[in-house]
Amino acid sequence: MKKKIISFLTILAMLFVWSPVRAEPLPSDSDVIILYENDVHCNVDGYAKLKALKDEYSASAYVGVVSSGDFVQGGSLGSFSKGGYIIELMNLVGYDALTLGNHEFDYKLARLKELTDALSATVTCANFEKKDGTDPFAPYVIKDYGGTKIAYIGVTTPYTLSTSSPDQFKDADGNYIYTFHEDDLYTTVQAAINQAKAKDPDFIIGLTHLGEDDPTDPYGVYKLVNNTDGFDVVLDGHSHTVDPGTVIYDRNGDPVTVSSTGTKFANIGKLTIKADRTIKTELLPFNAEEVIENDVATKAAEMKAEYKTLGDIKVAESTYDLIINNAEGKRIIRTTETNLGDLCSDAYRIVTGADIGLMNGGGIRAGIKAGEITYNDIFSVFPFGNEVVVLKLKGQTIADILEFSVRSYPEENGGFMHVSGLTYTMDPSVETPCLTDDKKNYISMKEGASRRVSNIKVLNANGKYEPIDLNREYTVASQSFFLLSQGDGFTMVKEGTVVVNNGMVDVELLEKYIVEVLNGVIPEKYSRSAERVTLKTAEAEKPKPETGTKPSPGTSVF
Repeated sequence: MKKKIISFLTILAMLFVWSPVRAEPLPSDSDVIILYENDVHCNVDGYAKLKALKDEYSASAYVGVVSSGDFVQGGSLGSFSKGGYIIELMNLVGYDALTLGNHEFDYKLARLKELTDALSATVTCANFEKKDGTDPFAPYVIKDYGGTKIAYIGVTTPYTLSTSSPDQFKDADGNYIYTFHEDDLYTTVQAAINQAKAKDPDFIIGLTHLGEDDPTDPYGVYKLVNNTDGFDVVLDGHSHTVDPGTVIYDRNGDPVTVSSTGTKFANIGKLTIKADRTIKTELLPFNAEEVIENDVATKAAEMKAEYKTLGDIKVAESTYDLIINNAEGKRIIRTTETNLGDLCSDAYRIVTGADIGLMNGGGIRAGIKAGEITYNDIFSVFPFGNEVVVLKLKGQTIADILEFSVRSYPEENGGFMHVSGLTYTMDPSVETPCLTDDKKNYISMKEGASRRVSNIKVLNANGKYEPIDLNREYTVASQSFFLLSQGDGFTMVKEGTVVVNNGMVDVELLEKYIVEVLNGVIPEKYSRSAERVTLKTAEAEKPKPETGTKPSPGTSVF
């Protein structure tokens, strides 16, 4: 399987650039329409619709296409080609400008350079640079639409430093050599706005990947607008918000429209600029059942056919849905133990022979429906291609990991750990004792503070659970993003000693566990969560373990 993937990736490197040529110029008072998207996460079908809209509107308006990031990761087609498929489709659509999402960095900087070099669009990211002053990408770009000049300024969330393989941003000594200007984001973006203004554009549009999960977040899009001036519109991504257009006021009191399309082409954004300089943003719902015939649809079908031979091979079967969402479709994998979380953490522990298996909820990207399990299903669960690692860690460090894992509960946290080989109790009424830096990296525990996590027990050689020994070393298996790169801010793992790092990737591990250990049949014990995490609460409020017997969407997000 590896050889097939590598040879196919070599072919994908031969991407081409396509750009339309208008037969006759449009009248000078024609509208300018900018089509926009964010967080499409490898939903390749949406590109054909995007191209169809571009062709339709181009008959009577000047049309541009832009993206606010997270396009090459989050689905098996993207993972299989390390983003190559997606870049080829984007080139066929003909984008003008885009910024990078945190997941564009998942394939590491060398691959990111290959992908962005292959793009026909201009990549803009005003706040990402090497600390030596080198700018990998342009802080802004100006595009001309029939005489209307639009400056695009890209901004990527500073949390990328901790959420996307942090080791790639450091030198051999562990020092950060790249920055997303987490300490001076507003002034950095304002400098880019001022530079763009000097070129006298008609409009300035932000392409930001910041999100608006928390209004107090200093890196949220609203806070950026509040602390800068000069934007006319900001097209945002990262939090998967569906927003046709909200007016936020900048630091001068001027109105700025902020809009987001959701995720996976749930909508395609349409920004219209009239001759009188009025601006309107709206969302056009995407119907996945619509039949579209154009060159992008043809290419997407070809890609699916090439991938189908491998992706559709049956490797196992299950009587139960293995879930990341509950029955109502709400994502729970980042807050709650689920049967799929148990399965993934078991795979790490049992295949490697480690004492403990840990799997962060943010790394489990899709559920598996009852019925046949294919390679595509396994790719969808683990699309990032992380390596399997085993570390020796002291019991105290493991206790700190669990504490840091639940610090945000009941709010979502990609670092929420699903566990194998241990159990524990969590009391959400206790304030988290975890202290973090401005990048949300763990620093230490608050001295003298109570802990949320208690009653930690580890499975011993006799198959019994015993209290964890805080001074003993245990072997812990998980993915490289967590154990080597200190992803999601788990800096305490740097104290560990590497026992296994042999190049096996997470997809291989999960396949091996399901096919070889479970003999291709998901057993009844995974019909529901195993209650390894006990929530300390009133009995009447105690949640029942999530079951996998009811169908659930199981779709990938973030």
